[in-house]
Amino acid sequence: MNAIVATAVAVVLAYLLGSVSFAIVVSRFVGIADPRSFGSRNPGATNVLRSGHKGAAAATLSLDAFKGWIAVWLVRTFGPSYGIEDAGVALVALAVFLGHLYPVFFAFKGGKGVATAFGVLLALAWWLGLATATTWLVVVFFFRYSSLAALAAAVFAPFYYALLVGFDVQAGAIAAMAAWIVYRHRRNISSLIAGTESRIGSKKDARVVR
Repeated sequence: MNAIVATAVAVVLAYLLGSVSFAIVVSRFVGIADPRSFGSRNPGATNVLRSGHKGAAAATLSLDAFKGWIAVWLVRTFGPSYGIEDAGVALVALAVFLGHLYPVFFAFKGGKGVATAFGVLLALAWWLGLATATTWLVVVFFFRYSSLAALAAAVFAPFYYALLVGFDVQAGAIAAMAAWIVYRHRRNISSLIAGTESRIGSKKDARVVR
């Protein structure tokens, strides 16, 4: 198979995989409200948690991260046999991430991409995923804002990669994902500035959805 064709096929498949919104799928499976109908209306793990179903939120987080990881891991592992190089890996990383943000199966209205981006980073380099996750945990521990933690982790991720690897096409993909995550959190940024953003575990955040 021609390398260009192989790369194109991998990109399309990665986008389709990313388009599977596990927040919606898991919510339907366990019989809770569609995450697009309450809270932030964002189909992501944090909003699923607002339903009070911690298992569904954990499953959503894990599966959204897994789809990012498996897409990149597969192309890094088997792609070279079909002529797919680093640029192709970067395109696949962006494709699975953008599939989550703009899913073809759900009218192109998806989540903010934090968990999927984490999976992508973990597949690109385990230490990068670990460093990014640690950043998220530290910010959550001290400030208890999920959105602030996501923003901090997104901003630091490309710097971690550039510091230890340098600037290459994959660094560009990581920077692009970081920019998209910041953009998708623009309302959260406004709420953080206004002091109205919900903290993890707050009464405002812990609403029951029927």
